[in-house]
Amino acid sequence: MPNPILNDKNFEEARAGWAAPSSPSPGGAVWGPPGATGTTSVDDGPVTPWRPGMMTVRGSLTATAVLFVLLLASATVGWLRTPDAVQNPDGTWQFAFPGLAIVGVIVGFVAVIVMYFKPRLAKILGPIYAVAQGFAVGCISKAYENFYDGIVIQAAGATIAVFAVMLGLYHTRIIKVTDRFRKTVIFATLGVMALYLVSFVFSLFGGEVPFLNEPSAIGIGFSVLVCGIAALNLALDFDFIERGAKAGLAKDYEWVAAVGLLVTIVWLYLEILRLLSKLRQN
Repeated sequence: MPNPILNDKNFEEARAGWAAPSSPSPGGAVWGPPGATGTTSVDDGPVTPWRPGMMTVRGSLTATAVLFVLLLASATVGWLRTPDAVQNPDGTWQFAFPGLAIVGVIVGFVAVIVMYFKPRLAKILGPIYAVAQGFAVGCISKAYENFYDGIVIQAAGATIAVFAVMLGLYHTRIIKVTDRFRKTVIFATLGVMALYLVSFVFSLFGGEVPFLNEPSAIGIGFSVLVCGIAALNLALDFDFIERGAKAGLAKDYEWVAAVGLLVTIVWLYLEILRLLSKLRQN
């Protein structure tokens, strides 16, 4: 799923009403090139002088790392709690998906929605999201691994590679996040989410959108497209972190950015899992 908490509406509201305090407060390390002092590092436009208590890129990355460790630990528990698939005498497979994983998805979703309206709670809701969603991701990963040996390592490696490439493209400004780019990615993301919602409604009545799960040329092409959209969302996340540091948002907003980035990474990983499973079926 895309992250709803990293958007221009929340950014403008935070910049208008949640700037870092002018008086000293704990925390805040500036991130920039060697020799840079007193300001956050950006390539263009005016930069808000750094003060203690201000959001920084380094702080956002640290918060992301903390949440990622929590997600991995919880995913490990989810993996271990998910039983192996058992083959029946007739050749069919029997697999029991833990019901607690569904609870994890719901809790993670609720945490993100609450964070949308109460971003100040990100430092509390972020770990809750990471643990809840991590457990679900671990269960889902084990389910895929049961039927496609080695697919989880492939998906994890591909996710890391895509993240590194997108970070490099953004850092070198080969990809520039303009207003037009931002709107295009957001509309494309909303389109994918709308299609997934339609598919979910169809499933309640026994129907389905065929190409979402079938290993046909259209199905594989769609998965490639969705993976590309998820990857482009990473550029939006990087841009939000950089703009937040530049605008002088409060340090607590580092956790908002961290959760948003983690949401995108999880979405990208799951979409890559889906794509690889389709390719394995051919």
